[in-house]
Amino acid sequence: MKTFASVWDAIEDSQSDAASMKARAQLMRALQKTINSWELSQKSAANRLGLTQPRLNDLLRGKIDKFSLDALFDLAGRAGLKISLALRQAA
Repeated sequence: MKTFASVWDAIEDSQSDAASMKARAQLMRALQKTINSWELSQKSAANRLGLTQPRLNDLLRGKIDKFSLDALFDLAGRAGLKISLALRQAA
């Protein structure tokens, strides 16, 4: 039986696709946590981020397939999050 470090490693076709999904998931979780901490209505939070309310709802519901890595980076900046990127040689 083969084991994987993450679910993305198991379901994605390549290491690069898995890495992208891991980064998107991490950004999405951080955004969800930050937005929820604001204790605003979805409409107010969407306005703060420059999104429509339905788009914010997609983010809060974890619809990862609807957000590119670029879009999540932009939203993180608008949310006041500082992004730190760590790169290392693949094993």
